[in-house]
Amino acid sequence: MQSYAGPGHWNDPDMLEVGNGGMTNTEYRSHFSLWAILAAPLIAGNDLRNMTPEIHDILTNKEVIAVDQDAMGREGRRVAKDGDMEVWAKQLQDGGRAVVLLNRGSSSHDISVTWEDIGYPSHVGATVRDLWAHKDLGKFTGKFSAPVESHGVVMVTIRP
Repeated sequence: MQSYAGPGHWNDPDMLEVGNGGMTNTEYRSHFSLWAILAAPLIAGNDLRNMTPEIHDILTNKEVIAVDQDAMGREGRRVAKDGDMEVWAKQLQDGGRAVVLLNRGSSSHDISVTWEDIGYPSHVGATVRDLWAHKDLGKFTGKFSAPVESHGVVMVTIRP
């Protein structure tokens, strides 16, 4: 539960399954993103000696790890849900928000997050950065939308 998580006491959804087989790289990115938004301990459960470069890149993404290890220690929570489309958000120490747009569905969909969903006034302009693409996406006002592939995520930071 979010109310019990914070510096010195973390909720632990268990070991990461990234690289253990049974999921696509898209699903592994989703799995890792959810652990990071929840501020969960990042304990790799795969054989590090035999991982592919793609799995290495997922497990060592410094921007996603920084969300997990943000000094504020706030656990993220689901702030919006529409069928298989979900939005998860986490407040960061610098006042920014980390956001995961999650598509649990079987086909690609556009998913939006509104500033109200994450605790910002709708008129505020904010800079959005894609943490998996390592790319600044620009300044947005009121909301951000992106296409999200099946079982995939778009993970961004949003900073006024």
